Amino acid sequence: MKNRDMQKLWKEAGILFAITLAAGILLGFVHELTEEPIRLQEERAVQEACGSAFPEEGTVFLETDLVPSERLQEELARSEVSIGRIYEAREAGAAAGSGAESSSATASGEGSAGALKGYVAESTSAKGYGGDITLYVGVLPDGTLSGVSILEIDETPGLGMNAEKVLVPQFAGKNAETFTYIKTGSQSDSEIDAISGATKTTRAFVDAVNGALRLVKEELLGGGADE
Repeated sequence: MKNRDMQKLWKEAGILFAITLAAGILLGFVHELTEEPIRLQEERAVQEACGSAFPEEGTVFLETDLVPSERLQEELARSEVSIGRIYEAREAGAAAGSGAESSSATASGEGSAGALKGYVAESTSAKGYGGDITLYVGVLPDGTLSGVSILEIDETPGLGMNAEKVLVPQFAGKNAETFTYIKTGSQSDSEIDAISGATKTTRAFVDAVNGALRLVKEELLGGGADE
């Protein structure tokens, strides 16, 4: 290869390296600039989900470090359900309660909490028609559901996406060991009316609720959680 060709090759390589380096620095800068706003936005979404699942005024939500037992995780995995973050729902503004980290709160008096009102658990089913369905499920100390809210869902418009309107309102105030869905009209608290034309979405939604309910009842309420 001629000397002139070598010089050209090195010059082009140098230019390519400079462009790559500049792009890397720029991407790093953009990441630093956007990381905190994205984190805050995600945290707000979680707090709104907690507040919708446990809509009692004067409540703060304290994230716990609880990890579901391996047995429960394995059993829920058979229906492709997994448990995420778990929160205590406590009265706001009182002296610090159980020592749980107050990294999350939705009411005034952030950083302080009083008596336990219940729990909110994040539960995800991987069997939705469009992929994962992530819910936040609120449970009172007697096992009654305070509510269910949707954090993530990507189902068919006009069908599965009707979950907010059709499924969510059916759970609040109900107390059952487990929920089932039915297409012919529910006859008891344990039966949920399916979304017409969206059986797969309904099944995934109910599975996610059951997973969270089981976690709270078996490993929090049944395990001597303070009241």
